[in-house]
Amino acid sequence: MRILITGAAGFLGSHLVDRLLSEGYDVIGMDNFVTGSRENLVHLVGNKKFSFIRHDVSETIHLTTKLDAVMHFASPASPNPESPLGYPNLPVETLKAGSLGTFNTLDLAMKNQARFLFASTSEIYGDPLEHPQTESYWGHVNSVGPRSMYDEAKRFSEALIMAYHRTKNVDTRIVRIFNTYGPRMRLDDGRVVPNFIQQALRGEPLAIYGNGLQTRSFCYVDDLVDGIYRLLMSDEHQPMNIGNPTETSILDFAKTINRIIGNTSGLNYQTDKRLGNDPERRCPDISRARSVLGWEPRVDLEEGLKRTITFYKNKLGIS
Repeated sequence: MRILITGAAGFLGSHLVDRLLSEGYDVIGMDNFVTGSRENLVHLVGNKKFSFIRHDVSETIHLTTKLDAVMHFASPASPNPESPLGYPNLPVETLKAGSLGTFNTLDLAMKNQARFLFASTSEIYGDPLEHPQTESYWGHVNSVGPRSMYDEAKRFSEALIMAYHRTKNVDTRIVRIFNTYGPRMRLDDGRVVPNFIQQALRGEPLAIYGNGLQTRSFCYVDDLVDGIYRLLMSDEHQPMNIGNPTETSILDFAKTINRIIGNTSGLNYQTDKRLGNDPERRCPDISRARSVLGWEPRVDLEEGLKRTITFYKNKLGIS
């Protein structure tokens, strides 16, 4: 089985490459390095079952190699406008990855009669009025807001994918990914996990945008990848939530990181830096993942954070 993964040099994409290689598949990675990092794939140099193509998925993809599956993970994913990698600073690139990129990868899957899996997002639900969020919830999204380039790109992609599935018989799957963390998140990513860990390791107060009472549910990357792999190997065509149903406030999350690292500098509330339309509560209902895939997360938050902190210590040269 030969699988193409777009966004292969990204945080999630590179972990998926590793998982698929460990399962014995041949993997072709594709990335244009707008937000991905070569470092995430350097350990695969010389691996005969892995090959890499530098390409922008918003441009037509020309491949003569037969594919059995196409996994579209190429997109900026950080909402932080202060990060050069944040999708507020890459709005056109984000929209093109979720429109033209989805067209191109779907066409490639159709041409090869290959199964197709798309990395959608919990942002589909916007600032939700339903809690926890089930796959049947339609969402509460501002189509012209400061996060719209990401939300609407993913919503459009889901509609396009179902159109290809219903009218062109493409064997599609959609995973709605909730907050995920772990090794290989870039230092300048701008999302809460690398920001908090770096600040704590430097002995600085952790910068909390808003009052910190907004909630998230953090899933360790190995658990998420396992759920995605199970979905790829399933016959499920409707969107599937994959994430950790244990909800925590950003305030408690910050305190946990400070405690694990031993940072006594406390917290720094920056109420003016919270991005508009930021969800107040975010937590998945994973009932369908449990029943259809037999999946649920296994790594608890404290253990996952310890593994992630070790990665950042090595990255920063901290003993």
